[in-house]
Amino acid sequence: MSITYFDALNPFWWLSVGITLFQVFVFVDAAIRREDAYRAADKKTKGFWLVLLGVALGIDLIFGANFIGSFLTLAGLVAAIVYMVDVRPAIKAITGGRGGKGGSNRNTGPYGPW
Repeated sequence: MSITYFDALNPFWWLSVGITLFQVFVFVDAAIRREDAYRAADKKTKGFWLVLLGVALGIDLIFGANFIGSFLTLAGLVAAIVYMVDVRPAIKAITGGRGGKGGSNRNTGPYGPW
């Protein structure tokens, strides 16, 4: 698949690329978060979010992110937005902003952050 001159000038093409990149970011973010943080935040499980976001991303990669006429693209975009505005902040508040297993304790002294 090559990008033609007309694709680069088409704003709908750029919106489709933006939607796909946003869904990639959300899926990777959901994958690196700890599984127990989802339960602690009283959100759905990590597997639920990975399946939901992965199916939405897969459909957009296979069929193209056509947000004008595709109900599945809009549903996947809504799922990604819900994750970003609801689930991700709750998980970041529990994990202290770190996603992985523990993370580093940079800029923390014996009595807390400095």
